Amino acid sequence: MGHSHHFHVDRGDHSITVNIGPGRDGEIELLVDGKVVAYQKEHGRGMSTLAAELPGEPARPLLVRVREPHLVPTRPRCTLEMDGVEQPMPERALV
Repeated sequence: MGHSHHFHVDRGDHSITVNIGPGRDGEIELLVDGKVVAYQKEHGRGMSTLAAELPGEPARPLLVRVREPHLVPTRPRCTLEMDGVEQPMPERALV
């Protein structure tokens, strides 16, 4: 059985968090400021994409990509794309 993974980044006054459930096909939650704004019940190997917006006037769209390796059993990777820039989201340990 796999472990859950958690990724987090702050953008301005907003926090963006991605929680990935255990196993290779666990659920994915995308939270903005602590509220679930996108959810995918299952994911498999390859890439999953979740879309949301940062609140504000105007709202700012964002995409989160979760990459599950196909061949090698390694940790998933998570990237945030916003304002035309893609950046890795660091994984964080929860205690």
